[in-house]
Amino acid sequence: MAVTIRDIAKKAGVSRGTVDRVLHNRKGVNEEVASRVRAIANELGFIPNLAGKALATRKQPLRIGCLLPSIGNPFFADVIAGFRQAERELSDFGVSVDIMEVKSFDRSVHLDAIETLQSKRYDGLCVTTINVEPVIAAIDKIAEAGTTVVTVNTDISDTHRLCYVGPDYYLGGTTASGLLSLVCKQQEQKILIVTGSFNIKGHQERIRGFLEGLSTRRMEHTIVDIIESLDDNEKAYERTISCLRRNPQINCLYLTAAGVQGACKAVQELGKTGIIRILCFDDIPSTKALIKEGVITFTICQEPQRQGYDAIQKLFFHLMNQQEPAVDTITRTIIKIRENLDD
Repeated sequence: MAVTIRDIAKKAGVSRGTVDRVLHNRKGVNEEVASRVRAIANELGFIPNLAGKALATRKQPLRIGCLLPSIGNPFFADVIAGFRQAERELSDFGVSVDIMEVKSFDRSVHLDAIETLQSKRYDGLCVTTINVEPVIAAIDKIAEAGTTVVTVNTDISDTHRLCYVGPDYYLGGTTASGLLSLVCKQQEQKILIVTGSFNIKGHQERIRGFLEGLSTRRMEHTIVDIIESLDDNEKAYERTISCLRRNPQINCLYLTAAGVQGACKAVQELGKTGIIRILCFDDIPSTKALIKEGVITFTICQEPQRQGYDAIQKLFFHLMNQQEPAVDTITRTIIKIRENLDD
């Protein structure tokens, strides 16, 4: 919800007229009071006379394009809900949000999508994409041409993007290792890691954090294999059940991305529910059901709706005010078990 002069006045303990005079640099306000009002306005994220400035400086609506590898991945429904929430709140300023969805981690698919977005000459882009050199170069080319880019949900390395909005994936990985060490103090863990894509930076960071966390805690473990699900339940099922059949000693599954339902189906079909401990991320409906059934031990969540909302808001405020590069927004790492699934 947009911050109002009333909100600032209430927190500062002054009248709305006083706040209005301070924000419009009018005389007649004690400097100490004025400093407090300005500090509170900055804290709350208020932009003075934003509507007037928007109307005065832009003759065309502000258009934002988004790229998500979201087809077949229900996690991104909440990211999209965040995009749409921000779009509704900013509709008075002529903001519109277009979303391009793909189902692939193939570089050619992402490069084609980025090229399409660039051809539409959006004012800004929010992208979730793969961390490979041709894509990094394509993002830099867009940014250097004057289009502001925000990476959302997963970052890409060393680009001229404005900022990143999403979780700390490394922290998610170390958190998973810490939780595993609490519930499995004695038994050596023979672990199968099922990741989404080796080309997604966030997925790789979850693996790195997990492995380094296990080593730091001196937890006895063996990584039996690391396989890709490509965020697809059918692929996750086929590859997981094949690996479990070849390696019956596996007693832990670490799932870094989508494909959770498919991997869990493999465990259930082999009659190993409760024997193989399953750790995963996010709380989409199918994952919640599996936690309630006792198939999954815990999941770690990352505030997807906030990711979408904050990404659009940061783009908007930057484009309207030409601020310095925005600070990254790191969403919370939230542990969920059966007892707090609805929190």
